[in-house]
Amino acid sequence: KALKFQDVVCLVSLLSENPESYMFHVPNITMAFIQAEAIGLPIILKKTKGEKEKELADLKDALIDAKRDFGIEGVVTGAVRSVYQASRIQKICSELGLWCFNPLWLKDQIELLEEVVREGFEVIISGVFAYPLEKDILGRRIDSKFIGKMKKLQKEWKINPAGEGGEIETTVLDGPVFRKRIKILEHETTYRDSSGTFRIKGFSLVKK
Repeated sequence: KALKFQDVVCLVSLLSENPESYMFHVPNITMAFIQAEAIGLPIILKKTKGEKEKELADLKDALIDAKRDFGIEGVVTGAVRSVYQASRIQKICSELGLWCFNPLWLKDQIELLEEVVREGFEVIISGVFAYPLEKDILGRRIDSKFIGKMKKLQKEWKINPAGEGGEIETTVLDGPVFRKRIKILEHETTYRDSSGTFRIKGFSLVKK
């Protein structure tokens, strides 16, 4: 969405040591560097201990680096429902004189999943953190069948179908902006008490 209207010059990601970070995605976040290579954009990666509120200073440092090294004038985020995340990014951007845009904000979550599939993104479930999500969801690709399952869970259990309540995390392997797709060669799955992760341990970049 950003590429349709802006010159995108870099990506920014935070590598949190805290698996329960309030701000940042954790499962397979080390793949962000590979995703950037697959897309063909430079990336700024900053480590953070993931401590609530303190981790915001690390995000600010990353955006300062992006402003200095790439001359960014604004930030586009993927925030959908988290007021906590969106408000804090907006505050940091305001402090740095950057505009902030959230193109997915308040989008219906089923419609968002359907758009992901329709636009040709290959996205897998890399984490589950809520009952009644089961182990067989881990590593599963988001497709029409998966969306149907999440619709049912939304109705029966009030699950946020796109994981905006922290129920699921995802990893993108391919999409229309990717020059190469990520192929998983090795993975490790852990699961206990309605909580688990699908960790990518080996991969290759494949020409499209």
